[in-house]
Amino acid sequence: MSKTQNAPGGVRSKTVVDYLNDENVRAILYQIIAIGLVILAGWYLVSNTLENLERQNISTGYSFLDLEASFEISESMIDYTAQSNYASALMVGLLNTVKVSLLGIILCTLIGTIFGIARLSSNWIVRKLATVYVETFRNIPVLLQVFFWYALIPNAFPHPRDAFEPLPGVLLTQRGMYMPVPVADNAYTLMGIAAIIAFIAIFFINRWARKRQDATGQPFPMAMVGIGIFVGLVFIAYLAGGAPTEMDIPALKGFNIRGGYNISPEFMAVLIGLTVYTSTYVAEVVRSGIQAVPNGQWEAADSLGIKRSVALRKVILPQSMRVAIPPLTNQYLNLTKNSSLAVAVGYPDLVSVSNTTMNQTGQAIEAISIFMSIYLGLSLLTSLFMNWFNKKMALVER
Repeated sequence: MSKTQNAPGGVRSKTVVDYLNDENVRAILYQIIAIGLVILAGWYLVSNTLENLERQNISTGYSFLDLEASFEISESMIDYTAQSNYASALMVGLLNTVKVSLLGIILCTLIGTIFGIARLSSNWIVRKLATVYVETFRNIPVLLQVFFWYALIPNAFPHPRDAFEPLPGVLLTQRGMYMPVPVADNAYTLMGIAAIIAFIAIFFINRWARKRQDATGQPFPMAMVGIGIFVGLVFIAYLAGGAPTEMDIPALKGFNIRGGYNISPEFMAVLIGLTVYTSTYVAEVVRSGIQAVPNGQWEAADSLGIKRSVALRKVILPQSMRVAIPPLTNQYLNLTKNSSLAVAVGYPDLVSVSNTTMNQTGQAIEAISIFMSIYLGLSLLTSLFMNWFNKKMALVER
């Protein structure tokens, strides 16, 4: 309506102008327009891309995943050969990425926590050494650190014929570290199932123990019980599987070492580079988290006669975690994404395998979309877990 009209009963009805002058209506309208423009732009880009690809006789879609990959991968956690399909090759790359990222997160957390605490040490030498470590490796690009370790490792160890053996069966060479591993047996599958059952049992017993302590005030020896359940169930599964003892021990055969499990120089370079670089940021997160805890907590612990080391472990660190978890999440995400730099030294991660797939099939858009989606999924899973852990550590008001 362009003019004001009165509805029956003398009540004035709203006009189009009145609706447009309403802030809530305008906000919804602007969002609808924005979403529409995004959809329109997406439709234009997709349709234009498909049209250009069709004009150049370039096939589209993900059917290439079922084709034979026809290339070898130096490191694989699953059975893979050149006769496997591209989907299997991408799975190998994904598992390699998850392996280096997960180990890197664990190691950088441990190392970063140690150096973060050391930066607050009353010992001048310890404090300065920790500061030098943090300020040195934090200010060197992670890619250069990966290159440094990749250049150092092959030159630091001898040729396979002169392999260094620090422990029986463990060999250090230019081609990586070799270590003995158990020969595949059904008993180890049973042990894995037993470990999962043990973790589930420990989870529920821990919940019961917390409720019991809240109700009665009596602590439950959860640590000892948990270790006993885990070790006991796994050992029983080991005995039930026949208690195998055969080991695959690495040994020099010809010009190379055969047998055992090989940790390649590429993997070690990427893992050390990511761990050292990220641990410096974790150290700063831990340091700031500890400093965020009020000094009164230290004084209260001192007044009760609690040792500084015990107070740090039992009182200060648990409180500092509530401050440190959000920035720690960012560092874990950065490490996972930085693992894509592994392609620079030839470690067969997801990006490396995807690049080979893209070059062989010519389907760049599909290959890039796959590993972008996988990295997005890994980041979302990491964020989901850390957000859950953050809520679990938060103070609950009664």
